[in-house]
Amino acid sequence: MKFGIVIFPTKKLQDLANSYRKRYDPHYALITPHLTLKGPFEAPDEDGKEIASKLQEVAKRFPPFNMTVPKFSSFQPVNNVIYLKVEPTQELEDLHEALHALPFGGQPEFAFVPHITVGQQLSNDEHSDVYGSLRMHQINHEETVDRFHLLYQLDNGMWTVYETFRLGKE
Repeated sequence: MKFGIVIFPTKKLQDLANSYRKRYDPHYALITPHLTLKGPFEAPDEDGKEIASKLQEVAKRFPPFNMTVPKFSSFQPVNNVIYLKVEPTQELEDLHEALHALPFGGQPEFAFVPHITVGQQLSNDEHSDVYGSLRMHQINHEETVDRFHLLYQLDNGMWTVYETFRLGKE
């Protein structure tokens, strides 16, 4: 089974992301707008409960924290991905590191750049046009993150929540 760990932003930010994802992200129908904490990894179905137990331990160690999204950005020239930039914070970095210290899923393939994808797999021209327009917008969105989610991928490619973990002591 394929698992992943994400933060889902508030509906307001999801609506903003989806207003662009409908047109510019071919994964629009497969997953809700999200910030990836730990990318997709394979584990046997029966390991789900053990993974969830370890994630619950991590969640208890971290209090809720603020997440700020100031603007659109891009990974170009590495690839033609456009995203909502999430300001890196020590809390977010520490949570990311704690999740990657767990004995499943391995280490990240890339450096951690917190973001919410709004467009991907764009041609060079389309990327240039869309990003040229979006980068002039200031978002200045702030919200409190108080949970993260363990997801699993269905046979049709869609992602769904396996379990949700609230940050802080219950």
